Amino acid sequence: MLNFSSVLLVFVALMGGVSNVALAHGEKKSSTAPVLKEQTDWGIAGDVKSANRTVEVSMGDDMRFSPGRLSVKQGETIRFVVRNSGALLHEFVIGTPAENAKHAELMLKFPGMEHDEPYMAHVNPGQTGEIVWTFNRAGMFEFACLIAGHFQAGMVGTITVAAN
Repeated sequence: MLNFSSVLLVFVALMGGVSNVALAHGEKKSSTAPVLKEQTDWGIAGDVKSANRTVEVSMGDDMRFSPGRLSVKQGETIRFVVRNSGALLHEFVIGTPAENAKHAELMLKFPGMEHDEPYMAHVNPGQTGEIVWTFNRAGMFEFACLIAGHFQAGMVGTITVAAN
């Protein structure tokens, strides 16, 4: 008999590997290991010491972010402080609209899917999370809560990165 972990491993293997699958939803795992700085289409993990500014974002059980739209300049490093004002677990995930939609679809199929990347903050009710991100590519990106049903309810915001 196959257990969930075996089914998930087979699914990931069949999909050719899914880079978003890593650690669990819930509290961010504490680690002394450095953040993996892997270039994505929407930027790269930044260093808090290099942050140009701090942007505070609130998320709640109305399935909305405040603010819902952000503008940054290409090359800017932003320290996001993300507060969960709701009673449910929420997350703040930066990505392209296509990448977030693909990930949200996987979350519907596998709501307990484990993952943790430097462009994600899983924030428990009443808590605050943090992401430091360098937007080294211009374009239209988004932040979203990809917990099953939240994305589909409209929990999505936009990030416009203006070219230098």
